[in-house]
Amino acid sequence: MDYSFAKRVQQLKPSVIREILKLSSDPNVIPFSAGNPAPEAFPSEQVAEITNDIFGNNPIGALQYSVTEGYTPLRNLLKDYMKNKHNSFKETDELIITSGAQQVAELTTKALCNEGDTVICESPSFVGVLNAIRSFGVNLCGIPLDQDGMNLEKLERALKEEKNVKFIYIIPNFQNPSGITTSWEKRKAIYELAKKYGVMILEDNPYGELRVSGEPIPTIKSIDEDEIVIYAGSFSKVLSPGLRVGWCVAPKTVCSKIIVCKQVSDVHTTILSQLIADKFMRDYDFDSHIAKIREIYKIKMGIMLDALKKDMPSSVTWNIPEGGLFIWCDLPKHADMLGYCKETVQRGVAVVPGNAFLTDENLPCTSIRLNFSTPTNEQIVKGVEILGKTAKELF
Repeated sequence: MDYSFAKRVQQLKPSVIREILKLSSDPNVIPFSAGNPAPEAFPSEQVAEITNDIFGNNPIGALQYSVTEGYTPLRNLLKDYMKNKHNSFKETDELIITSGAQQVAELTTKALCNEGDTVICESPSFVGVLNAIRSFGVNLCGIPLDQDGMNLEKLERALKEEKNVKFIYIIPNFQNPSGITTSWEKRKAIYELAKKYGVMILEDNPYGELRVSGEPIPTIKSIDEDEIVIYAGSFSKVLSPGLRVGWCVAPKTVCSKIIVCKQVSDVHTTILSQLIADKFMRDYDFDSHIAKIREIYKIKMGIMLDALKKDMPSSVTWNIPEGGLFIWCDLPKHADMLGYCKETVQRGVAVVPGNAFLTDENLPCTSIRLNFSTPTNEQIVKGVEILGKTAKELF
């Protein structure tokens, strides 16, 4: 049969990361290409206890349909958490539970954008969200990153010149893939530019709790007096990505449309997962758990940074993030980046080519993304040694 697909999906390609992750499933390949939390960071025993308690005392509540907005006790808990810890929930806001933070991006695009509209994003940026936005026939405009966040001059130029800009997408903390944290000065400036040009901001913060150095910076949502910021939070990096529980804080009028969009998408986020997240935050020491996983990632990041310093040639440079899961490496300008990635995977190390994170994958790129959370400490040392040896041979 000659299949005819919708125009909005004809140009979509499989996620480069997901395709490379297939290689990472080979036990003989060191998975620097992944982005999974470290296995030792999962509170497996506590989740097992919680699940047994739920099915012992509330099995029907865990198995029955629920409301689209989410489990009310968890929503109230997160409202207090966002208000008291991040100053990021106001009386004019609403909070709903989503199937991970990526669904917030998808639903925001669905609610705000028509085909042919524009979304401004960092360049590079998270490929999963880029593809979610692309799926609605929306144009992406990438803004280069300085060491402290988006280039403000180029951001304002895009806001002036691009047609029908609906929102700015930003990952302000330990950005995926660059690891860059947007400074407080730039967060305020980005907010003022969004306000000036009448566009919204989608602040995606899945890595915010994974700070291992430096001082926390207030959210953009914390200064939102004009009801223009949508905030995406997630349990994926601090509890479990498999539970698929995230949340959205948005102005009530915007949130009401996002709720309708979610109703026709998946009815509601899995209620068992919501019950687990709620009980974990209430009955266990959540702050202690966060401190534990921060220490895990501090050690693993340090091992990778030390290995890079030891084994990489001087022609390769990298950032030193203050948290998160990723290190962004720049190969020499003359390097065949894709050829390097293919060669390293043949030698047993999978990395992600940097062009996967660009709004136009055909643009020149000599960067790669490395993940330090998924591999073991031993794999990190061995993998970087292979990367360095390969780089010295090819560049």
